[in-house]
Amino acid sequence: MNRKLVLGTLLSVVCTALAAAASAQEGDPKAGQVKAIPCMGCHGIPGYSNVYPSYHVPRVGGQHSQYLVDALKAYKNGDRGHKTMQAQAASLSDQDMADIAAYFSAAKSE
Repeated sequence: MNRKLVLGTLLSVVCTALAAAASAQEGDPKAGQVKAIPCMGCHGIPGYSNVYPSYHVPRVGGQHSQYLVDALKAYKNGDRGHKTMQAQAASLSDQDMADIAAYFSAAKSE
C-alpha cells in the first residue's frame, strides 16, 4: 500500500476522533446541582443503603464525569440493570446527564 495513502488515512482517523472528543457535551455544574436533586435522596446520604440490604448505594461525589455520563446512558438504554436507576435515567437528555455528571464530579466524596 502506498505510504502517503496510509499516512493520509491515519491522519484522517485521528482528526475525526479529535473532532468527536471536542464536540462532547460540556456539563454545567450549577445546572447539574438542580437536576441532581432526585439523585441526592440515595447518593447524597453518607452510609445509605436502599431497601435491599445487599445493595450498597455508591457515592458518586468526586467520580469522573465521563464515567457518570456513561453509566447514566447505560441505565437509560437498559444495558445496566437497576430498575430505579433505569427509571431515573429514562427521561434525562444528554445535556441533563452531562450537567449532573459535572455537578457530582466537582463534589467531594464523603
